[in-house]
Amino acid sequence: MYQTTYHRPASVDEAAAMFAKGSESKYLAGGHTLIPVMKQRLASPSDVVDLGRIKELVGIEAAADTLTIKAATTYFAIAQSADVKKSIPALAHLASVIGDPAVRYRGTIGGSIANNDPAADFPAALVSLGATVKTNKRAISADDFFKGLFTTALGDGEIITAVSFPVPAKAGYAKMRHPASRFALTGVFVTKTRSGDVRVAATGASQNGVMRVPAIEAALKANWSASAIDSVKISTDGLLADIHGSAAYRANLVKVMAQRAVTATG
Repeated sequence: MYQTTYHRPASVDEAAAMFAKGSESKYLAGGHTLIPVMKQRLASPSDVVDLGRIKELVGIEAAADTLTIKAATTYFAIAQSADVKKSIPALAHLASVIGDPAVRYRGTIGGSIANNDPAADFPAALVSLGATVKTNKRAISADDFFKGLFTTALGDGEIITAVSFPVPAKAGYAKMRHPASRFALTGVFVTKTRSGDVRVAATGASQNGVMRVPAIEAALKANWSASAIDSVKISTDGLLADIHGSAAYRANLVKVMAQRAVTATG
């Protein structure tokens, strides 16, 4: 690991100021990505600004129509939250199947979406639920936030402060986990909004990261049932193909995981 200067700010404003002073600063959330790449000397930030101890970035707030999860809230806290289980049970389930206990105790929702790993779970939830990402500068719709592999709409030094989710009529999530990393080989989040719209997003399948699945959305809007997806054909165009699965395999997983997600909604 190269030499760096570690900072532990007490507020979002202080964190932003510390970041701006460094020549090549990086924010630290849960640390599951940044710390390993620093240890391998693949990253050499001049300054590491730790967001995990900022109290205003931790917590969950539930209202009648909206669930807000602050950026430094851990996966474990989300999985255990009574408010999340009541408002959007699928989010609690999603958080409970990320990694292992050590990962869930440290990983944060803000860190996950800021990194935008193509096999991460939360991007699918944000896109499917039509969430809004709030930062210290603005609000960004999930549809506009994710820009491709490890790329987001965040500007230099911008800090995610919270994610706001509209409470849906129904939602479900299912994934095929990689047996070693427990990332999503393919995961699908399905949502039926209170207005009757259907949004379906898949992670771990596309070469460009999280993606909408219009064919399944159309099938479920006509008939919200797992059987409605039976006749859907998922194109292999643009899907990942690697040692873990071909594009055709992932196309099938998108369909199967969508059916399991719908079944999970009851």
